[in-house]
Amino acid sequence: MSLKEHILNDVEILKLSEKVGDIQKLFNQLTYTHLPVEDNGIYVGCVSENDIRCFENEKTLDDYRYALEGFYVRENNYWLDSLEAFAQNNSNILPVLDDENKYLGYVELNEMISLFKETPFLHEPGNILIIEKAFKDFTFGEISQIVESHNAHLLGSFVSKIEDDMAEITLKITPSGMNEIIQSFRRYGYIIISEHQEDTFNKNLKDRSKYLDKYLNI
Repeated sequence: MSLKEHILNDVEILKLSEKVGDIQKLFNQLTYTHLPVEDNGIYVGCVSENDIRCFENEKTLDDYRYALEGFYVRENNYWLDSLEAFAQNNSNILPVLDDENKYLGYVELNEMISLFKETPFLHEPGNILIIEKAFKDFTFGEISQIVESHNAHLLGSFVSKIEDDMAEITLKITPSGMNEIIQSFRRYGYIIISEHQEDTFNKNLKDRSKYLDKYLNI
């Protein structure tokens, strides 16, 4: 799904000639972290509310052009692309441009998150499994093969963390044979991060630990 269906137009783009004081008042009326700015009809960047509060009231945006942040998305971008741009720029508004860098409107963070909530990854019933393996050693093809070999399906997967060359991968799996899937991942060298009642390996370890404690306390 492209962004075209979700472009809003109720926020007009600012001009470099506008006074800082007027823009400060505008931010008082809005809940956005940034506002878009143009120069002769061409988008040049966004001004943030945090920055505008520090500028001198009587000066214009042109005096602070160096502070503008040049992030945006294209109208033909997929909606999921916007989530990455939101995260990278710590913004709740994203200007949408055409191929000539003209401002078409904007998309809002809350609406993009609501679209993500409707994806099968979050909306459909399933089990969350978090696994870990060296970044250079895992492939999504291998992960998918392990899951599907047990007559289950992946509803979604993504790398949720990378640290010390180890990748943490979060999976959403249709409810089917979780214990067998977990044991298969272990055989392929994956570490199981999340805890599962179906995990007989961990259950056996706990039972043996309790037995050892009881034996040592005799």
